[in-house]
Amino acid sequence: MKRPSWRLPDMSPKPENPSKVGPRATNPSATNPNTADPSAAAPIREPVELGGSVWFQSGEQTLGGAARIALLAAIRDTGSITGAAKAVGMSYKAAWDAIDTMNNLAGEPLVARAAGGKGGGGTTLTPRAVRLIDTFRAIEHEHRRFLERAGAAIDGFANDWALIGRMGMKTSARNQLYGKVTSIRRGAVNDEVSLTLPGGQTIVSVLTHESTETLGLTEGAAAFALVKASWVMLIVEEDGAPLKLSARNQLRGMVHSVKRGAVNAEVSMTLDGGVVITAVVTNESADALGVADGTAAIAAFKASSVILGVSD
Repeated sequence: MKRPSWRLPDMSPKPENPSKVGPRATNPSATNPNTADPSAAAPIREPVELGGSVWFQSGEQTLGGAARIALLAAIRDTGSITGAAKAVGMSYKAAWDAIDTMNNLAGEPLVARAAGGKGGGGTTLTPRAVRLIDTFRAIEHEHRRFLERAGAAIDGFANDWALIGRMGMKTSARNQLYGKVTSIRRGAVNDEVSLTLPGGQTIVSVLTHESTETLGLTEGAAAFALVKASWVMLIVEEDGAPLKLSARNQLRGMVHSVKRGAVNAEVSMTLDGGVVITAVVTNESADALGVADGTAAIAAFKASSVILGVSD
């Protein structure tokens, strides 16, 4: 099975001054969603399905999989190495190398060269090779049926597999937050994308219009946000006074962990819905804020500090 991959294009915001961005800013279809070219719509994502491969082994060596079995079948059908190699998209030399390898690993000939005569020479399969093709096709058929049954038997398989893929993602950003796109506000060059987290709080990201299109972001689409811990500012309110900050994202939560180092402290907060976000601040700042387990705090960060990604 292939693990879902992830796309993280360059999403650094660009100046919104149309005089500095060239023809793209003057193209109405690039700035007005109502006049956008339908052919440029987000790609349709195929449903996730269970997949796998079958191959034969002889001891620790791989005798062959679908590609080599296809070569044997093509030799049976064409009666020549040249025709078989062409049929499976393989060079003549690569075909013979594969045949020699299979013959050696099988411990007996699978392909035999027929002597030339009035009609010329040719290549034939031994009875062992013919049985190998039939066996592989039968196993492949049963394997395909097994995968279909397994995929159908697992309730919510697509969602679970997507989660497995997200858990396997490796990135230097400490905060990896999953959510749904709830709005896209388009500009001449940059777009403002809102991502709602499981607990209901919203993250806003500013990225280029080109990146929005590349990622295929639409309302309702699943996406994840990456925010480095060093980009997150911690705020503790006093007397409930309203905050006035230029940072667009302000997530409220409860501190549940403070890990101090020689210079910095790693402070983790739990948001509504169980989402955790971590900030790295100096020990002096942690002391000044009085953060400790159970402290109500706000994690603030700029919209330009949020990197969005989607799974392929």
